[in-house]
Amino acid sequence: MKDNSFYITTTLPYVNSDPHIGFAMEIIRADVIARWKKLRGSKVFFNTGTDEHGQKIWQNAVLAQTDVQTYVDGYAAKFKDLVPLLSVSPDVHFIRTTDENHVAAAQEFWKRVSNAGDIYKKEYSIKYCVGCELEKTESEIENGHCIIHPHLELEIREEENYFFKFSKYQKPLLDFYTSNPQFVIPDFRFNEIKAFVERGLEDFSISRLKEKMPWGVEVPGDEKHVMYVWFDALVSYISTLGWPSDTRVFEKFWTNGTPTQYAGKDNLRQQSAMWQAMLMSASLPNSAQIVINGFINGAGGVKMSKSLGNVVNPIEVVDKYGAEALRYFVCRELSTFEDSDFTWERFKDAYNSGLANGIGNLTSRIMTMAEANLDSYPELPRESIPENFISALDNFRIGDASNIIWGKIGEMDRKIQKSEPFKLIKTDSEKAKEIIKELIVDLYTVGQMLYPILPETSKKITDLIEENKKPTEPLFLRKD
Repeated sequence: MKDNSFYITTTLPYVNSDPHIGFAMEIIRADVIARWKKLRGSKVFFNTGTDEHGQKIWQNAVLAQTDVQTYVDGYAAKFKDLVPLLSVSPDVHFIRTTDENHVAAAQEFWKRVSNAGDIYKKEYSIKYCVGCELEKTESEIENGHCIIHPHLELEIREEENYFFKFSKYQKPLLDFYTSNPQFVIPDFRFNEIKAFVERGLEDFSISRLKEKMPWGVEVPGDEKHVMYVWFDALVSYISTLGWPSDTRVFEKFWTNGTPTQYAGKDNLRQQSAMWQAMLMSASLPNSAQIVINGFINGAGGVKMSKSLGNVVNPIEVVDKYGAEALRYFVCRELSTFEDSDFTWERFKDAYNSGLANGIGNLTSRIMTMAEANLDSYPELPRESIPENFISALDNFRIGDASNIIWGKIGEMDRKIQKSEPFKLIKTDSEKAKEIIKELIVDLYTVGQMLYPILPETSKKITDLIEENKKPTEPLFLRKD
């Protein structure tokens, strides 16, 4: 029986480069949902971490002339530092795929899939994208290059590997999708993966020869092979819960909870098809929902890349504007499910209009009027969050939820402009005080709604109201 336990995980970023704004978006949005579920009374297990095996990492460490473990330790620390930097819930679990417990879990998972008869060895030849760490079919190749990594040359690989019987799970996956019509959000991504599976599935390689690529989890019973990075990394979503050695937390949050996974659109196949088939093979419960983000592009929709020099580091954004500003931009200004562009000019405009001139200015105006004119405050609402806001966050529509908040902020601004309580106080003090009290109640409701999205701003607003104070400094300083 399902209880009120809620599990949410990001994908694990690959530690072959510094953190980028795309992953910052993913962990912020997952944090919004985690905070929301807690606010609504659920027990929450929130997971993130780092994916630390595979060819790209090994190659980079070799080029850097450093020990591979030392190399991944350095990058893992940078990603872990994002948790406090982005005001992510401090109780988030952080797993690394080099952790001993994860390595043991990946090997046990392999054994169970093997015992199900779903692993075999064969010689093969494929077109392989090192950027994706995936085999590419003809539909995923354009002008001889991977669509996602057009700057990389595809490799032709010929070797003996272990394979997973993905093809066996075409019908079980399609049946599962039919039985779970909300499995992938948004709908158009769900349609994409259903079409992919309907076209037929090909078994995929799940190992690499250690003599060619030694950095990975050793295949049980075959010291000549290490696990393919995706097979190993996907298991992290359950190894973080203590599976298989201690299943108490696993049963609470995975078996009896609602395991939910955030991912970018380049992870659609891995999360909603490959991982689900692997879980079926290991006789483990499937995920409850997969939520797919779009990409963040540079100006004009150009994909961010180091070679173009348009990659945005979230640390730089926070240094210039603060974590709350980045959270605001991710939640309200970027499309929830489609691709979006990032430019510094757009970010500054959004910051000034939505934060400095928006919620910041409104809070200052209301609290200044309240401090100057109210002897007592109205009773503050504890359960006043509107139903459309609840529905939006329950369905992962973070952009809609954010717009509801700023719609309310706009209404309050218009109310002040129309009623002018700061002038009315001189001619009809009782009416003016009533209006100010109504504004206080509305602002407190906005403060409550802001909690999952802008937790620090939410606390500042609710504290000011509860302590009957005006801000001693602006919540957000305008940027010129």
